[in-house]
Amino acid sequence: MVNEGNCLPKMDLLRSEPMQLAQLIIPIESAHRAISYLGDLGLFQFKDLNVDKSPFQRTYASQIKRCGEMARRLRLFKEQMMKAGVSPSTTSAREDNVDLESLEVKLEELEADLLEINANNEKLKHTYNELSEYKLVQEKVGEFFSSAKNNAVAHQKKLEVQITVERSIDSPLLWEQEETSTKQIKLGFISGLVSREKSVPFERILFRATRGNVFLKQAVVDHSVLDLTSGEKVHKNVFVVFYSGESVKSKILKICDAFGANRYPFSDDLSKQLQTITEVSGRLAELKTTIEAGLLHRSTLLQTIGYHYDQWSLQLKKEKSIYHTLNMLSINVTKKCLLAEGWCPVFATTQIHKVLEQATVDCSSQVGVIFQVLHTKESPPTYFCTNKFTSSFQEIVDAYGVAKYQEANPGVYTIITFPFLFAVMFGDWGHGICLLLAALYLVINEKKFSTQKLGDIMEMAFGGRYIITMMALFSIYTGMIYNEFFSVPFELFGPSAYGCRDPSCGDASTIGLIKVRDTYPFGVDPKWHGTRSELPYLNSLKMKMSILLGVSQMNLGIIMSYYNAKYFENNINIWYQFVPQMIFLNSLFGYLSLLIIVKWCTGSQADLYHVVIYMFLSPTEDLGENQLFVGQKLLQLVLLLLALVAVPWMLVPKPFLLKKQHKERHQGQSYALLYNADDPNESESQSVSCDHDEFDFSEVFVHQLIHTIEFVLGAVSNTASYLRLWALSLAHSELSSVFYDKVLLLAWGYNNTIILIVGIFVFICATVGVLLLMETLSAFLHALRLHWVEFQNKFYEGDGYKFFPFSFTLLTDEDEL
Repeated sequence: MVNEGNCLPKMDLLRSEPMQLAQLIIPIESAHRAISYLGDLGLFQFKDLNVDKSPFQRTYASQIKRCGEMARRLRLFKEQMMKAGVSPSTTSAREDNVDLESLEVKLEELEADLLEINANNEKLKHTYNELSEYKLVQEKVGEFFSSAKNNAVAHQKKLEVQITVERSIDSPLLWEQEETSTKQIKLGFISGLVSREKSVPFERILFRATRGNVFLKQAVVDHSVLDLTSGEKVHKNVFVVFYSGESVKSKILKICDAFGANRYPFSDDLSKQLQTITEVSGRLAELKTTIEAGLLHRSTLLQTIGYHYDQWSLQLKKEKSIYHTLNMLSINVTKKCLLAEGWCPVFATTQIHKVLEQATVDCSSQVGVIFQVLHTKESPPTYFCTNKFTSSFQEIVDAYGVAKYQEANPGVYTIITFPFLFAVMFGDWGHGICLLLAALYLVINEKKFSTQKLGDIMEMAFGGRYIITMMALFSIYTGMIYNEFFSVPFELFGPSAYGCRDPSCGDASTIGLIKVRDTYPFGVDPKWHGTRSELPYLNSLKMKMSILLGVSQMNLGIIMSYYNAKYFENNINIWYQFVPQMIFLNSLFGYLSLLIIVKWCTGSQADLYHVVIYMFLSPTEDLGENQLFVGQKLLQLVLLLLALVAVPWMLVPKPFLLKKQHKERHQGQSYALLYNADDPNESESQSVSCDHDEFDFSEVFVHQLIHTIEFVLGAVSNTASYLRLWALSLAHSELSSVFYDKVLLLAWGYNNTIILIVGIFVFICATVGVLLLMETLSAFLHALRLHWVEFQNKFYEGDGYKFFPFSFTLLTDEDEL
């Protein structure tokens, strides 16, 4: 099934388009352009003539590999654009497609430029982050040294004053010893940054490894710092460790490496500290400017790529699909032409000739493409030319099975019968209007939604927007027949035919009603709703209506089997399948439908259950009060005999006739003319003529037996299955009535604004959630089952395969790079 605008013939959905197997002989120099033009046309399905070859052994494997490499580059560009927040331009003017070699060179250059810019930016950012950490170390450690020096100077002054007071002339030797003992010892130190999460374990390990012979000072960095290893922002602490001895230093260095602490040098000279901070600040400013310029250049490059990305992506998809198709073609031994085979619609022959001639002219080839039709016994693919309205209904049929070539298509009738059967179960014109508004919203905004990526449920609803529209329209129609608007009846088509017996009749909804006017012109009389006899009346009405609809649709299915047999000139199926099936079904359930109609028309009180049951148990018994018309008993006997005769009629003759037909078809093929053993052509034709399958009578008979039993039992079960129309319609009506009476009216009766608002909210939620969503899905699935099982199994084989032409229009949504 293809739903494109290039369908030239009238849209006859009943039979698939006539197809033909064609052979193309394409010169090697015009092969690429010819396949490209056929892809633009989208009406030729190629056959793979190189099934025995692996993908790497095919002719154009190297070109596909190159396309794969270019696709990798485009994926890289897309990732970089997503990271940078640059979206591909959808409104850019499209240029003429460049050839594959030029595109490959351009993409390679852009990739090299982009990778170089990214590498330079990474190096600059790494340097910038290192200098930022270095600056933090200089500032925090400088503050520590400055405060420590001030404290030491104050402490030194205090000691000097104390020593001056306590110094005595009598103890010069003791003073000299004290001066000797207070000489300062030079300590080494290591500074850097460590993660705040690791600062406590870092301090503990330092203490244990050095046995407490270090002094650690840490300062908290207020803001987060970009980690040089992970590239993420983390909170860090500036540390400085004082130590004594080279062995302790080596331990500290190993511990710093283990904890991922970054070490930076620090000078205890104040002037050098100021000079270092000034130099680092200057370099940071320069790096920041350089990084911004690099990012601007990268953004400009990505915008340029984004401007052409969609065009390049689509062109690459086309090129890749062209080479995949060329790999399906067989190359001539002279390597000067390619041989292609495939299916195409008969009506497309002229179009294919035109595009092949155009390809020859555009390539300046001296030899044109040869197009010839091949004769084959292979079953062609099935192709229905649909539009956006009929395609969704056709998908319902195809989900069961694709129609066999030229088989009658149930999709034609599904357009009407599917939404109608749905509406029988969903009959409420208030709910139908809500469903219609939702469907019209999708239909009106279909251009907007078709270009967006939707969720699974929303995409499913959007794809079936025309089905939902039809279901809503039919629901409004059946809702008016049932006279239900959110379970509330209205006198839309005139006053009710019933009224009070006398003016004192106060409760007209229960007792005292008589017919005072003509019958209500359309649908159920509104006075029926709310009466004690409402449920028995509607149950009887909907149950009988379900049987009538079911028998009608099953008869339609059997009639379609007649048209299939007539189209394929299968007289056996007409006389030994269609005729007995029609007799059997209508002798039983067709007769039941007739009784229902007669009872409605005559107003008889006959018990139809009794009539049908005793038609089998006691066919000669007098009907008595259950007789609806003269000659009913004789008619029942005749119909019962016809139903009994129809079963062996379906079972016995067909296998014997098929055996006879097989013998006549292959009669004389056991004998053949003598042929020359040296002539290979004669030998091949003889082997083909003698190659036919043997007829297995037992298998055919068992198959016919199964088919007969299935139809006989199915006639009963399928008719009963249509009673789901009655059951779901009743459930929908009762749920709607419960929500209206027990929620909305109950809240209204309290005369309280808050309770009324809550009641309205609960009523809306229940209506939308249960009736408009769950009930819609339930009715949809039941209508689907009735079509797949009860209707289509009467005539539809569905063992064909779809026509999948080589088309570029299918690439944008389905294929990925």
